[in-house]
This record gives sequence, structure tokens and C-alpha cells, in this order.
Amino acid sequence: MGRGRQKAKATKQAREIKYYTPNTDLSALERELAQKRGDLPAEDTTSSEDDPYDVDELSERYGR
Repeated sequence: MGRGRQKAKATKQAREIKYYTPNTDLSALERELAQKRGDLPAEDTTSSEDDPYDVDELSERYGR
């Protein structure tokens, strides 16, 4: 008689885990990520001269 009850409980726990959606504080996540990358500004401030992957320069260099 115990196996059916165990299986039902396991199924219930699996559903709870699968559909669990915690509240995420996105502003805290943004601050944490900004600290890890050194407080880089959100907009792209690099120029094409500083970009090591400049498409035009690479195409000229490698002839593509």
C-alpha cells in the first residue's frame, strides 16, 4: 500500500519543482552584473579603430 502513496508524493514534489518560479529582483541582478564587468556603460562606446573584430578590416586583411 505504501508505493502508490510514495509515487503520488514524488509526482507532487516534481510538479512543484518544475513549475516553481521565484520572484527575481532584476535591478539587483543588473547591479551585480555591472560590478562584475567593471561598471561599463550600457551603450557601446568603442570605436571601430579599437574593435579587434572590425569586419571591414578583417575582410581586407584576409581577402574575403
